[in-house]
Amino acid sequence: MRLGSKPFLLWTSSALSTVSAFRQFGSKSSATTSLFAFVTPRHTQSRFDRSQLRMSSSTLDNTSHPSTLRVALCQFPVTHHKDQNEQTAKSYLQQAKDQGAQLAVLPEIWNSPYATAAFPEYAEVLPDLGDSTAEHSSASQLLMVAAKEHNMWIIGGSIPERVEENGETIIYNTCLVLNPQGTVVAKHRKVHLFDIDVPGGITFFESETLTAGSTVSHFSTPFGEIGVGICYDIRFAEYAMVLRQKYNCVLLVYPGAFNMTTGPAHWELLQRARALDNQCFVVTASPARTTEENADKDSKYPHYTAWGHSTVVSPWGEIVATTDEMEGLVVADLDLSRIQQVRNGIPIGNQRRTDLYSLEEKQK
Repeated sequence: MRLGSKPFLLWTSSALSTVSAFRQFGSKSSATTSLFAFVTPRHTQSRFDRSQLRMSSSTLDNTSHPSTLRVALCQFPVTHHKDQNEQTAKSYLQQAKDQGAQLAVLPEIWNSPYATAAFPEYAEVLPDLGDSTAEHSSASQLLMVAAKEHNMWIIGGSIPERVEENGETIIYNTCLVLNPQGTVVAKHRKVHLFDIDVPGGITFFESETLTAGSTVSHFSTPFGEIGVGICYDIRFAEYAMVLRQKYNCVLLVYPGAFNMTTGPAHWELLQRARALDNQCFVVTASPARTTEENADKDSKYPHYTAWGHSTVVSPWGEIVATTDEMEGLVVADLDLSRIQQVRNGIPIGNQRRTDLYSLEEKQK
């Protein structure tokens, strides 16, 4: 299907009961110039429903959770104008609600240019766990109000967070999670900072201005436990495995901004690996790609080109919903029963050799 010369990308799989993708064309503010499609895949008997197979050691209680979860991944361009970024995020959260999303995910660093020098300037004081008063930064106010107005869970991508400790200013890369009442239920500070130097590729050191977080972040929902990481966190299998093995997460969410060096090589591969390792859904939300040619000409910060390709991966490691580098909304219904089917069929949960190795969480 094409609109003009731009292809409309849609991936489907039996891992979802329904998959959809949404692409906005024309102006950012227009909700009418859009294309929305649903595809319902064929339903076949699962090859994993075999009573003789042993149950996974972390069986999900499907009787207490809804069987599906509709997620919306908001992929939009980020400028050096904070007000404009906030209005764009607000618009996308409205679109997510309009498409019936129960959980919306924003991209990494959506209120600021992705530049170490920009993080301190754009950093905001963010609310703490349990807070529901919209008296903090403009970004957190936006998220709180949207979650409550739309009756929707929001994983708020990430923004630079400013913390004053002992007369020192500390900057974190922080993700706020809001429940439908607008209360902060999780606050993840990026644990693994993006410090890399790839010859002929990219050199970037978040540690020039950012400080690493020190907690494994997750939160409870009617759909099950959900774990949160930010971008570079996805490279560390141990982090995801703690979320799966200790907290039995059904979904791992990574707002991320991979680049044109690491994106083509590793973005999809890492998502599929984490989904397979932990036999759960994995979703990522990226900024849309802007090139140096169409980026803000008056920005004082170096340009960062994001890979895009916000994606949903099933517990079987399938790419079940994705998009390209352009601005758009990816909407997918996660069939949560698929998780236990996969865990029953390949019961690695109770096949690990804990007499030989183990995984330990060390909270600070």
